[in-house]
Amino acid sequence: MAETTSAWNTTGLHVHRKSLLHMSFYWGHKSEILFSGWPGCNSGMYALALILVFALAMVVEWLSYCSIIKPGANKVAAGFFQTAMHTVRAGLSYMVMLAVMSFNGGVFLAAVFGHAIGFLVFGSKAFRKAEKVPDLPPRK
Repeated sequence: MAETTSAWNTTGLHVHRKSLLHMSFYWGHKSEILFSGWPGCNSGMYALALILVFALAMVVEWLSYCSIIKPGANKVAAGFFQTAMHTVRAGLSYMVMLAVMSFNGGVFLAAVFGHAIGFLVFGSKAFRKAEKVPDLPPRK
């Protein structure tokens, strides 16, 4: 959301843009995140933007810790699939980084908590299924 103003001086017309770009953290729902004019001044759209950043951060964590390739799979196909998954994860990580570069405090917290909750659910041992240990034969 940019506002254009104009002013005359001796060399001619100069155009100045007032934008929502910040170079330090700020709090508030009037911001631009990822796309020009979005979410704008609408607090409902700002809440949606925070949810999107949170979800993107969680998906990045899921992609970091998921293992979809099964043992014994074709190594070449598995390598290409792994490369594709890495590319998607890197792209989504950059999207989260660009959102944080809006310098909005709410977006920053949404990204940090998204990564934290994503790690808790997908990366930590808290929610991991216990690996079954084969039963040992009884000692004689």
